[in-house]
Amino acid sequence: MSEFTKTLCPYCGVGCGLEVSPPAQPNKATNRDSKGNPIWRVRGDKAHPSSQGMVCVKGATIAESLDKNRLHYPMIRDSLDQEFRQVSWDEAFDLITQRIQTVRFTQGPEALCMYGSGQFQTEDYYTAQKLFKGCLGTNNFDANSRLCMSSAVAGYIQSFGSDGPPCCYEDLELTDCAFLIGTNTAECHPIVFNRLEKYHRKNRKVKMIVVDPRRTPTAEAADLHLAIRPGTDIDLLNGIAHLLMRWGYIDTLFIDDCTSNFPAYAEVIRHYSPEVVARQCDISIEDLETAARYWGESQRVLSLWSMGVNQSSEGTAKVRTIINLHLMTAQIGKPGAGPFSLTGQPNAMGGRETGGLAHLLPGYRVVKNPQHRAEVEDFWGLKRGQISPNPGLTAWDMITGLETGDVGLLWIAATNPAVSMPDLERTKKALLRSPFTIYQDAYYPTETAAYAHVLLPAAQWGEKTGVMTNSERMVTLCQAFRQPPREAKADWEIFAEVGRRLGFTKEFAFANSAEVYAEFVQLTGDRPCDMTGINHEQLQYQGPIQWPHKEGSKRDTKRLYTDLRFHTSDGRARFGAYYSKGLAEPPDPNYPFVLTNGRLYGHWHTQTRTGRIEKIRSMHPEPFIEIHPRDAATLGIIDKQLVEVRSRRGKANFPAKVTKAIAPGTVFVPMHWGALWAKDAEANALTHPESCPDSLQPELKACAVQLIPVFAEVPIKNYQLQSSQW
Repeated sequence: MSEFTKTLCPYCGVGCGLEVSPPAQPNKATNRDSKGNPIWRVRGDKAHPSSQGMVCVKGATIAESLDKNRLHYPMIRDSLDQEFRQVSWDEAFDLITQRIQTVRFTQGPEALCMYGSGQFQTEDYYTAQKLFKGCLGTNNFDANSRLCMSSAVAGYIQSFGSDGPPCCYEDLELTDCAFLIGTNTAECHPIVFNRLEKYHRKNRKVKMIVVDPRRTPTAEAADLHLAIRPGTDIDLLNGIAHLLMRWGYIDTLFIDDCTSNFPAYAEVIRHYSPEVVARQCDISIEDLETAARYWGESQRVLSLWSMGVNQSSEGTAKVRTIINLHLMTAQIGKPGAGPFSLTGQPNAMGGRETGGLAHLLPGYRVVKNPQHRAEVEDFWGLKRGQISPNPGLTAWDMITGLETGDVGLLWIAATNPAVSMPDLERTKKALLRSPFTIYQDAYYPTETAAYAHVLLPAAQWGEKTGVMTNSERMVTLCQAFRQPPREAKADWEIFAEVGRRLGFTKEFAFANSAEVYAEFVQLTGDRPCDMTGINHEQLQYQGPIQWPHKEGSKRDTKRLYTDLRFHTSDGRARFGAYYSKGLAEPPDPNYPFVLTNGRLYGHWHTQTRTGRIEKIRSMHPEPFIEIHPRDAATLGIIDKQLVEVRSRRGKANFPAKVTKAIAPGTVFVPMHWGALWAKDAEANALTHPESCPDSLQPELKACAVQLIPVFAEVPIKNYQLQSSQW
């Protein structure tokens, strides 16, 4: 038996395979952390089909965070101005079930809310859906994927009749033209980018187009970088379509046989001439024509996008407008081609499969569909009508529900909304009003812990066995290789125990996570995400499997829609006809700059893990704001000078990074720093909650700000967490 345990990296949606083993010489000081805990060895899994042995700095250093600032015991307090006290699990479970029952029978089940995470394993997600949407009868489960991937979900459903990225990573090495928009893939999905960049370098006829207001490391590798004005994505995409139509680069046979609504789309793109688009996007007509020619002359076009598209008040429209280009040129259902959403989190796909958003049910079902509800009710042994026909509260709805008093209990697990939610000061004030907040996490402190009445210690990566699905629909078993510290428990175990104590004993009679997964996959039978042919044992001995993988399948399904039939009522893909509306909050004389934000290569989300790893902290020691030299000169700002950034909602301070890598009129800040890691450097103190009307995903990627140089020297760096401080 190998000394290495196969698992999956728990950071981004690339889903890189890892192999983990104990230190070779655990007694040597060099193999231990500052507390004397042995540091496990991590390497890339060469047999994993998605990552092929590659690993980025986050994956390579992941084991260093296992024993840093862990939450070991359940803790409770009666009010937020008191100190936490350690309690037994029995006492914590009794309190939680009592409060759930009180709220359930006084305010009703619609006052119960859970906010989960793409960090969950599939078994965690599924158990939470069964508890809330099934047994408790409320659809008020939403996840931080609402802030991440919900526009991609809505776009795929509206265009194809079902969610699910139709492409695979092999397409990165088969395409003739890679069109990247709203994604800094090199930093946010580095192993995907490594595969694409290697192929691109070896094949000079292959074109790479990158659309981004910043000249990121991704844009540096492109044949064509379109630094469009923020909020003009649809203008650009419709402008490319206009030229493809004008030049005859469309597949009329495919359009006639396999799509609907093309006339309405053709009428829209007629208005997007090169002159209009170039002016709107602030690019040259020549560059626009080059992009259209690259697309039109390529036999296989692969588009890639992420948060820069999804996190928008036009997020679903942008996704569908990308898909439109594929439909008009028949660039789908074949190797090297298709619209490929890069998932933000390691198991956001698993969340979509299990129904882990407020409008979804397991097996790619939706709560509004009576047949879908009935199928799940029957499978769970519930009375007809037990599952509510109304979509539950989204993440932001939960915040406003706290303001109005409609939310009586909020259960947060594996996410940190006191840093990651938009309009952060408003979010924090709402969290202070919560009558009862349960916070379930592996680490302490976090910013959200300050707003909790109950803390529950969760097992994390490497301490529980379960399944995750990556961006290319690859299902991987993440095996435990160590015991959870002290009294930490797997998320699914916590949800199941609460369910049993609420009286749902037979519904949560799971002995282990394999049994949870075996039950879940039965709900995927004959659904687009059919995984009935997948189980823990098979994944352990045969390795990762792509869905759909029906029971009895002999091989994986690399690509969807190869038969050019879609999951719509008539089997046709649907064009979406959209005019550009621009930003929800455009710049004006009082707030003349557009602020955008994003990840850095080394950090992950709100630093709950990566902030505790010395190598990564030294890579990214402090936040910053990128400002174009022209704007800096106008404001009298010099490099490294502290800048106060103000929006209509709040303010923050960042050292200036004066660079031509950002377009004039646009500024950029990283989104990783919360109150624990730096002073007044929260990106979301500035952002607004206006959202896409279809996906309800907030426009986190753009807001209007003003910049004020700070002449007094104010330190931006705050404190590095030391266990003695807490």
